[in-house]
Amino acid sequence: MESASKKNLKQRFDYISLLLGIILLGYPFTGNSQEIDIIIKNGHVIDTKNGINSLMDVAISKGKIFKVAADIPSAGAKKVIDAKGLYVSPGLINIHTHVFAGSNPGFVDGTSSQLPDAFGPRSGITTVVDAGTSGWKNFPQFKSQVIDKSTTRVLAFLNIFESGLVSGSATEPDLSTFDVQQTADVVKKNPGVIVGTRIGHYSGKDWAPFDRAIEAAQISNVPFFVECHLPQYSLEDQLKKMRPGDIITHAYENVHERMTVIDENGKIRPFVRQAQQRGVLFDVGHGGAGFWFNQAVPALKEGLLPNSFGTDEHRTSMNSGMKTILNVMSKYLAMGMSIQEIIARGTWKPALSIKRPDLGNLSVGSEADVALLRIVKGEFGFVDSGNNRLDGDQKLEAEMTIRAGRIIWDLNGLGATKFSQ
Repeated sequence: MESASKKNLKQRFDYISLLLGIILLGYPFTGNSQEIDIIIKNGHVIDTKNGINSLMDVAISKGKIFKVAADIPSAGAKKVIDAKGLYVSPGLINIHTHVFAGSNPGFVDGTSSQLPDAFGPRSGITTVVDAGTSGWKNFPQFKSQVIDKSTTRVLAFLNIFESGLVSGSATEPDLSTFDVQQTADVVKKNPGVIVGTRIGHYSGKDWAPFDRAIEAAQISNVPFFVECHLPQYSLEDQLKKMRPGDIITHAYENVHERMTVIDENGKIRPFVRQAQQRGVLFDVGHGGAGFWFNQAVPALKEGLLPNSFGTDEHRTSMNSGMKTILNVMSKYLAMGMSIQEIIARGTWKPALSIKRPDLGNLSVGSEADVALLRIVKGEFGFVDSGNNRLDGDQKLEAEMTIRAGRIIWDLNGLGATKFSQ
């Protein structure tokens, strides 16, 4: 055992080390351990929540954001990442995905859903929200099979139909398979993981599923997510029923089954503008058919900006015009949106829309979910759901993705040890 004098001397040494660290370096260190795991230096930090839009360093310790400031000393850090020429943002949030994949789960027996770790990290995504692929009955399977096993944070909108979006019921589920109380109970049992209720892919005329999904959302105090594959419901009626904070996806769609948000004169329809002013949120929901330049471009000019860049990520959309969330964000660069507005709609704004203000920011103490993004210059073509191309001279690329303080994607080895021959 240590003598009392040795213990006292050791305590005094640790205390002096701590004071010196605070005074000289701006953060504590001790003789026993390194406090900083990663410092990201020389990057342009964009953190909408905290009003940061400048060159800053970001320090990460024990999976959390430790400090965001100019010129953080790198002495004692385990790893230093040089982010010169890169944008450093909170990890991206994709609020429209289908990730209930695996052995006979939702969305065409799981063959169209994509596992989140297969596409998220390489696109700067640290959080995805599944858009109703599960319902109250099979959510426990989804949680154990995908949510609990993924590195990417997986949240969910819960379908009002008990088994969600499954093979054989994608267009007209049985009206007997929804239960408001069961849905609300499962939402309440999974706070912060189930972030809303959902309706979509329903071709019946009965408004009961739509109304009951809103009711379950209201009971659970969560948003209502509307996927616009509802050909028997008019868009105007849908928007009138939706509450402030509810989310409509495929917002810039141009398909025969639904009226467009932009009229024949290139103007926002009055009832769409009214919904926006009431606080209804508009998600891109690109997917295979959900995004058209003839809607998105005039909508941007008219002020109907997306609140979030949900991609409707699935097997088909990944191999068509959508490709990745960064491709969708790059389309908005080509359309004239600023990088600051784009980052806001990829991070903080969707975090607020799903009532998870702990996400989408780089506040000290928050989980260290970080994306390092590069704007690549060149000649690029961006394609919408109608196979129309918009040319641009820049696009976004993910150099690195950090999830809870751990590097999970490193395109060019910025965090690797340089090999010398």
